[in-house]
This record gives sequence, structure tokens and C-alpha cells, in this order.
Amino acid sequence: MLIPLSGAERDQLLPKVATGPQFSACWGGPQVLLQRVMISVVGGLVSLLLGQAFGFANPWGSLCLVTGIVFGLTWLWGPVAVAAQRNGRLRRFSHAALALAQVEALFTEERVAARREDVNAKGRLELVESRRPWLNLELADEDGFLGTLAFPLEQRHQSIRRGDTVCCLAMANRRDFSPVMAFSDAWLPQQNLWVGRYPYLRRDLLVNLCRRQLDHRG
Repeated sequence: MLIPLSGAERDQLLPKVATGPQFSACWGGPQVLLQRVMISVVGGLVSLLLGQAFGFANPWGSLCLVTGIVFGLTWLWGPVAVAAQRNGRLRRFSHAALALAQVEALFTEERVAARREDVNAKGRLELVESRRPWLNLELADEDGFLGTLAFPLEQRHQSIRRGDTVCCLAMANRRDFSPVMAFSDAWLPQQNLWVGRYPYLRRDLLVNLCRRQLDHRG
């Protein structure tokens, strides 16, 4: 079942600015954090030195001072900017609906997680790929197939079975949702389990909305 949402309802469930879980998801690993810190230190230091050379009373010096502050906080606002960009991937669609669906089928596949260049035993440079398994859930409702929700496979996903209920947002550019263009992260009520590649939603609000609809349906 697809239940269309108003613009206000969509904005509540899909925030524009980063939430706490989104900030954590976009924080990145040690290597990403080190890159942000290096940008903050080098960019901030160079900007401040230029500002001192111009004189902070000079308009160019004041501009360099502001630029230095911005660079100095890159490690902090970087995850916020990444989260806003990711949120925009779903918010760009014209229509959103609450999807109450079932797992019609599920299967795993290997996907490339990262690529890097390395030297092989013969001393030649080659491209090395690291892969990880993804789980694909084919979602359907009483009207038929809706689409596929895919995400990296983890141990906690082993409990997912065919026929399980899935609650999420479905996004489309057409009012009749033909076709569904994208799904948000999803909640499986039977296991009280969240799945997805990124925490797009205000999850507390989606759980309450889904429970009301499920109770209404009996």
C-alpha cells in the first residue's frame, strides 16, 4: 500500500539539515577525519597568514580572516554538508508516499566497496577491488511489485524472511508513483529492525506513523 504524503509530512520525515544519526553516518573513518583536519589546519593557517600580511583592518585581510575561520571548522561542518547532499537525493523527487509492503523475494550479490591501485608481484601497477555482500529486498504490495531496496549485508539481517512487512518512504516524480524511483531506509516491524544504506528518516516519526496504519488495517 502506498499512502501519499503532503509536503509538510515529507519535510518532517525527511529533514533538510543533518540529524544526529546522519551526522554520525557522514563522519567517516580515521582517514576521512585526518583529511578534514589537514584541510582545516593548512587552509586556516594560510588564510590567517595572508590576512595578517594584508592587515585585518583591510577588506582583503578581513576576507582572509573569515576564510580562515571557515577552513578551520572544516572538520565540523564537513559531515553536515555531506548529510545535506545525501538528504537532497530523496528530497529532489516531487512526490513521497508511506509504503507498507512485503518482502516478495530476497537475494544477495557482491558489490565493489572500494578501489585502490597496488603493485603486483611483477612490479606492475594494477587496480585492486574490495567487495562486500549486499542484500536486495524485492518489495511488493497488493497492487504488485514496487521496487528493490538494497543495502550492505550484516549479521543482524539474517532474520529477514520472505513475507516480512516493510515500512519506508517511496519516492517518485509522478503522482501515481509509476514507477517508484527510490526508497528511504526501512523499518521491519516483526523484528523491530532498521535496514538501509543511510539513515534518511526521522525514525521515531516513521515508526509512529507505520504503527497507526498497521493498527488501522488490523
